[in-house]
Amino acid sequence: MKKLISILLCLALVFGVTACGSSDNNTTTTPTQAATPTESANPTDTPAEPTPTETPAVRENVSVAVLKGPTAIGMLKLMDDDEKGTSKNDYDFTVAGSADAIVGSVIKGDIPIAAVPCNLAATLWNKSNGGVTLLAINTLGVLYILDTGTSVQSVADLKGKTIYATGAGTTPEYTLRYLLTTNGIDPDKDVTIVMLSEASEVAAKMASAEGDTIAMLPMPFVISVLSQNEKARIALDVTKEWEKSNDSTVVTGVIVANTKYLNEHKATVDAFLDEYALSTAYANENVDQTAELAEHFDIFKAAVAKKAIPYCNIVYKTGAEMKAAASAYLQVLFDANNASVGGKMPDDSFYYNR
Repeated sequence: MKKLISILLCLALVFGVTACGSSDNNTTTTPTQAATPTESANPTDTPAEPTPTETPAVRENVSVAVLKGPTAIGMLKLMDDDEKGTSKNDYDFTVAGSADAIVGSVIKGDIPIAAVPCNLAATLWNKSNGGVTLLAINTLGVLYILDTGTSVQSVADLKGKTIYATGAGTTPEYTLRYLLTTNGIDPDKDVTIVMLSEASEVAAKMASAEGDTIAMLPMPFVISVLSQNEKARIALDVTKEWEKSNDSTVVTGVIVANTKYLNEHKATVDAFLDEYALSTAYANENVDQTAELAEHFDIFKAAVAKKAIPYCNIVYKTGAEMKAAASAYLQVLFDANNASVGGKMPDDSFYYNR
């Protein structure tokens, strides 16, 4: 009898604990159900499930490099968004004075996304056996021939002159060489090309030049020179002179990605491209604000950028349009000097198609 009573007491105790547990669960589920996403969301929000671009699963950290020049202009709004913490990803931006400072990191993947000269992108593709992929064209022709006299009225007038320029081994140098060659001037014999390391050095030389000095510079630096030296003038528009010789146009800058990174982080790269497209549009539509950002990020002084941006041909071209323009430009360079694009023309794998 005592054993029976003990068993009954134990059962009663077990049922009592279970009942208490059920009561606790009932009291805690009510507030959880009340705090639904619909109740906490903005009334104007659509209750449907958001797309990945609206709500990224992970805000990834991505290193991005730009060069201190016109190819950085289209990136400025995105750089500002990142600084404010409103970008889709957490970007770590590097502003480099020359392409040489970043190419190794791009190939290794330490900097998986970068703005580089067009022909350098092709050269890296060749050297790395497809290790970089062309994502977009970001800048068309921005180069101009300046002089501080009146001797240069045509490309032919450059014969026998000394020309200061920047971008050794990249788009500016090969563009100048092609322009000279197609006008019957041997760039190695008929002129003296002095390649300085940065455009700012060339601009400084032109700004203080007293005699007849000639240089090739990208647009924002052109404005700087014109504002500092009243004798300086734009003698030739390199893009217009180029287009006189063939049906292609100058493709100055592009966006590339490390191919391995792209394959492993496609959604992240696509999110970057979406943001970059908006940033490019902002640069062309909001010149004054973009000029202020150019100074904020130490690209150019705002006063210079404001005058230059409308002439910088900042674009966003992807897919078939990108491939058509870039391949035509690279073909011209290849025909003139195959080393300018790394020895051979890139195949279809070079061009990213979302």
